[in-house]
Amino acid sequence: MGAQRGFTLIEVIVSIVVLAIAVAGVVGGLSAIAVRSANAMVNEQAVAIASSYLNEVLQKPFGAPDGKVVRSQLDVVDDYAGLVDVGVHDQTGAAVPGLGQYTVTVQVGAGAAFAGVPAAQRREVDVTVSNASGVLAVLSGYRTLYP
Repeated sequence: MGAQRGFTLIEVIVSIVVLAIAVAGVVGGLSAIAVRSANAMVNEQAVAIASSYLNEVLQKPFGAPDGKVVRSQLDVVDDYAGLVDVGVHDQTGAAVPGLGQYTVTVQVGAGAAFAGVPAAQRREVDVTVSNASGVLAVLSGYRTLYP
């Protein structure tokens, strides 16, 4: 009889267990990376939404609120005070598909003092975008009454 070649049953089982542990570690690591990647995308989306709303408000002229509440009719910065959009909407008020999980809040006030700019001639605009997953983005800008 010649020498037998091959692996014993114990060696095969130990090899399978070691390989399974290694694969589980790699899959766990990839899963954690995927979650962080999704969170980063949601954060970037929230900042882009806040930026869009802030740009919209700051492009409006300075002026006293005139009682308009329909977003497509808001024509001065102060009209946006207290605006709350559950789900992102465009300037005409139409919902933006796929962004319904965000809530946008706009606050308008006199803000911090600027040298040489009276409170009656400046507005601080704060746009807050939140998501049910805990994402929060806040952007602020100023609009002044030019001399």
